[in-house]
Amino acid sequence: MANENLFANIISHSKEYGYIFQSSEIYDGLSAVYDYGQYGAQLKKNIRDAWWKSMTQLQENIVGIDAAIFMHPTTWKASGHVDSFSDPMIDNKDSKKRYRVDHLIEAFAEKLSASESAALIAQMEQLLAADDFVGIKSLIDENKIKCSVSGTSNWTEVRQFNLMFKTEFGAVASDNPDDNIVYLRPETAQGIFVNFLNVQKSGRMKIPFGIAQTGKAFRNEIVARQFIFRMREFEQMEMQFFVRPGTEMEWYAYWKETRMKWHQELGLPVDKLRFHDHIKLAHYANAAVDIEYEFPFGWKELEGIHSRTDYDLRRHQEFSKKKMQYFDTEINQNYVPYVVETSVGLDRLFLTILSNAYHEEVVPTSEEGKTDTRTVLKIPAKIAPVKLAVLPLVKKEGLPEIARALVSDCKNNFHCQYDEKDSIGKRYRRQDAIGTPFCVTVDHQTKEDGMVTIRYRDTLKQERILVESVKDFILKSIV
Repeated sequence: MANENLFANIISHSKEYGYIFQSSEIYDGLSAVYDYGQYGAQLKKNIRDAWWKSMTQLQENIVGIDAAIFMHPTTWKASGHVDSFSDPMIDNKDSKKRYRVDHLIEAFAEKLSASESAALIAQMEQLLAADDFVGIKSLIDENKIKCSVSGTSNWTEVRQFNLMFKTEFGAVASDNPDDNIVYLRPETAQGIFVNFLNVQKSGRMKIPFGIAQTGKAFRNEIVARQFIFRMREFEQMEMQFFVRPGTEMEWYAYWKETRMKWHQELGLPVDKLRFHDHIKLAHYANAAVDIEYEFPFGWKELEGIHSRTDYDLRRHQEFSKKKMQYFDTEINQNYVPYVVETSVGLDRLFLTILSNAYHEEVVPTSEEGKTDTRTVLKIPAKIAPVKLAVLPLVKKEGLPEIARALVSDCKNNFHCQYDEKDSIGKRYRRQDAIGTPFCVTVDHQTKEDGMVTIRYRDTLKQERILVESVKDFILKSIV
């Protein structure tokens, strides 16, 4: 299947089967904002829970917090977001449409040959790394890159655009409107940094230790595209690991490999994952790498691992006038810890799982010599929204009662679905489409021998097992 058709089919499938809907769709939607449907919400929770477990439950020296979305506005001044959280933008004078310059050039590069595209992207990255906006404008002009709306190349100069959303806090009027301004957080990391001492002291944490958090973040992306890959409201899963200065590169290497291994354990294939070192480092970093995944629309960032030095804690120490130091008893020394960060977008990881799981397969039918196409989501069983579907062969003769009793026995341990509508073949196809890894069929023979037929989503294999062993079988399969 061609990549452009594949991605379009994934988007269509997501809506048809209750994974993702356009926000406020009955009012023509809200650009780059999406709602998660019944299966999408559960899959998202399962991914979040898997990350949380791997970071906190399975680690002795990492704890989790849940910081508020609203923070004192000085937080964002200290972190540098007020002054420098911006992207280079360009406007088309005819259409009045604004573009992020890297997205504009990347979209143009997709139409070129592989070698021409690589050369153009490399040139763009070098210019951006040098903050050479004049050079970027020349690159756009030289390649005669056009606006997708007006079809013209009548561009403004390149300039920076801040991505933070502002809102008013409280109901008290003020002569200075800036007094009531707060920001919707553009990242979750700062909530961890401002709570560094609270967590360290209350938890008696010893360095090295980490603080993990998941939560919503907001960015006023001018060009938000590629479905849920880039949104204005999204969810992050971040962990800040506090270390002794001078050891940060060891821990950077450790977390780089650990995070890559985690994605592979989640079912992502090795050949669709790679590391990509940053050419231009953020103002707070001394090393940075992305774990990239090969989406249907190309290689894109999935997770970032950054060595942030002591930038954040020192800045908050400077602006708050509160010491952000740790006394290390092993070396009898006070210092501001260095930080190694792992940061993955939950929505982006959701899209990765969905893209990897979506398959259209030709399968044989019950009629000899005939085939059919089935659409299946091969989501790993441990994170699939529904683990088990229980299907009575017919809606009578005591079979529904046996099936419902099995659901009642299992539903306290994992998500089950009872389905008696349509033929058994159609029900199998429906469960394949929502990604249910196991289906159990209760038939007339069940009443005689106490056995049911279990069907495997990925292989289509079927076998008979005792009805009382179904729960344990599924529990062992979803670990």
